[in-house]
Amino acid sequence: MGQCGITSSKTVLVFLNLIFWAAAGILCYIGAYVFITYDDYDHFFEDVYTLIPAVIIIAVGTLLFIIGLIGCCATIRESSCGLATFAAILLLVFVTECVVVVLGYIYRAKVEDEVNHTIQKVYNKYNGTNTDAPSRAIDYVQRQLHCCGIHNYSDWRNTRWFKESKNNSVPVSCCQPSVTNCTGSLTRPADLYQEGCEALVVKKLKEIMMYVIWAALTFASIQMLGMLCACVVLCRRSHDPAYELLVTTNSYA
Repeated sequence: MGQCGITSSKTVLVFLNLIFWAAAGILCYIGAYVFITYDDYDHFFEDVYTLIPAVIIIAVGTLLFIIGLIGCCATIRESSCGLATFAAILLLVFVTECVVVVLGYIYRAKVEDEVNHTIQKVYNKYNGTNTDAPSRAIDYVQRQLHCCGIHNYSDWRNTRWFKESKNNSVPVSCCQPSVTNCTGSLTRPADLYQEGCEALVVKKLKEIMMYVIWAALTFASIQMLGMLCACVVLCRRSHDPAYELLVTTNSYA
């Protein structure tokens, strides 16, 4: 019965190590996705610390690959030291992912204030040229999120670009794709996106942060199971004579 229980724990542990390798790739992908997506919206927030959870996720993903290698070697070689190291590193990563969850919720709550604070500045810097970074950012956001202006298209009336252009129109990035020959003229408001960008940018950034939070929670749960299995194998190896005899026999064989 003891050997059966140990074998089951070891099987689960090996399976979990394979999951850790898969998790390493998934976490690195999520971290990279957050970086790339935030890069498209970086003009709308000034707090670079918002990316800390993504940095930690990538670091954890890299560490998980090493953990999986250590865990597999320790399980196959029946190494108490290796299993203990494996469990200790898992505990460290588990704590780190709990920190990621906390930071994720903190920065998720700060996103709205950040966007509210900076979006007016970005719109005031718009000059309508592709060489200008704020202009490219605004055009990208309006096309991708199907929005126009901060709260609605009428907000463009208060921008420096609108006052200098004097053509009573908004950028063509405000035009709905289903409308042909749209010039952004305010005389045809039905051609334009009706929703403002501020709320949609906040929603998008919060969604991205939730990906990080859910990924950290999911893999923290898996690591908890990995720690449990490693501890079961270690404890039974220490207290089960049948297991010691099995290991000795296998070693001489």
